[in-house]
Amino acid sequence: MIEVTFRAVAEDRPGPQILEQFERTWPAYRAWYLRDGEAARPTYVQCRRMLREHLPELLPAWERLVELVGGGDLEARFLSLYDPPAFLSGCTQALWTHRTPALVRNYDYSPHQFDGMILRTALHGTPVLSMSDCVWGVLDGMNGYGLALSLAFGGRYPVRPGFGITIVLRYVLEFCRDVGEAVAVLSRVPIHVGYNLALLDRDGRHATVFVAPDRPARVEPWLVSANRQAEDARPDEPSVQDSALREAVVQARLSNPASGLARLVESFLAEPVWRDPARHGWGTLYTACYLPHEGALRLLWREGEWRQELAHFQPGQRTVRFPRYPAAGHAPAQ
Repeated sequence: MIEVTFRAVAEDRPGPQILEQFERTWPAYRAWYLRDGEAARPTYVQCRRMLREHLPELLPAWERLVELVGGGDLEARFLSLYDPPAFLSGCTQALWTHRTPALVRNYDYSPHQFDGMILRTALHGTPVLSMSDCVWGVLDGMNGYGLALSLAFGGRYPVRPGFGITIVLRYVLEFCRDVGEAVAVLSRVPIHVGYNLALLDRDGRHATVFVAPDRPARVEPWLVSANRQAEDARPDEPSVQDSALREAVVQARLSNPASGLARLVESFLAEPVWRDPARHGWGTLYTACYLPHEGALRLLWREGEWRQELAHFQPGQRTVRFPRYPAAGHAPAQ
């Protein structure tokens, strides 16, 4: 049995609740950030210069956050998320474009390295609802303009100096209104590891953007993506080499729009798309369904759901228990 606690936090600007989150997670993040030695990480001057060059509108918020957590050099470098250690996740994501648009995704990761924070902010006036990473980075989320996005590991190992993708997704949700503006940002900001990004806006425009540190961003009309950046590719990471299978299962549901969004979501709660965290030591920690027209997030597990809305956000806490399920064939609870 694995237990994961999810917290829903609302702070327009970083305050005591985000500080509490930082203090709770900093020991683990500090160890992760220094795992290759402090010399392997960029200096404060480098981090600030890169933020100013590539994400300048975000610089004042970073400075306020650094001051909130004590103003330390190491903390500032970590919170910039410039050139951090590589971090990889599994994940499967789909874009539903029939009638009411939706973005559906599974977040697959270790339960022991997970913030578990649903964060509602308005750092620059635009409300943003997101699943957080590294305190203020974004794993998936949506803003007040109805732009929704999520990430999945791109399946390739090249690592270069660049930003951790979650700070770039924070920037996108803070300052972009639609898919076109988001694509422009993702095409220009240097990324340190390859990712597949699913984008959807309130008008139904959509894109899958493949970013990598060693080649230009590529924009495709794909509706389904997992952990590869070409239809004939095999991921470098052995644990996600079932990407083609997961994509095929979800694509089959999408190919029959008459079955409805509910059936698509159902496929994310069943193997092979869903992975058992208790059996593997890492796996699907949540399924997210973003509904831009409603400004809503449905956070789902096999035995429950937690709905949050930008306009009616409800702070709180829930503990989700992951028993070890039988392998394959277990139908998700409805």
